[in-house]
Amino acid sequence: MPRALLSVSDKRGLVAFATELVELGFEIVSTGGTAAELRAAGVPVTAVDAVTGSPEILGGRVKTLHPRVHAGLLARPDADHQAELDAHEI
Repeated sequence: MPRALLSVSDKRGLVAFATELVELGFEIVSTGGTAAELRAAGVPVTAVDAVTGSPEILGGRVKTLHPRVHAGLLARPDADHQAELDAHEI
């Protein structure tokens, strides 16, 4: 299942956007206040720390700086990158 990472300060339109992503088959991964807003609206959310295995630190300033997040963002759609992602269970 593809994942979408959502972490926003301006939450206008967030629930509608996330709901559409879920309907398209995405798992929503989110942080702190964004995750809380989505949960309150009934949108299924996976906390980013459940993906990374690391808690948010420094008052929430560091939450997505992790290879499990950035590898997914930076990987190219080629066999070598996919093999490496698979090897690291990303």
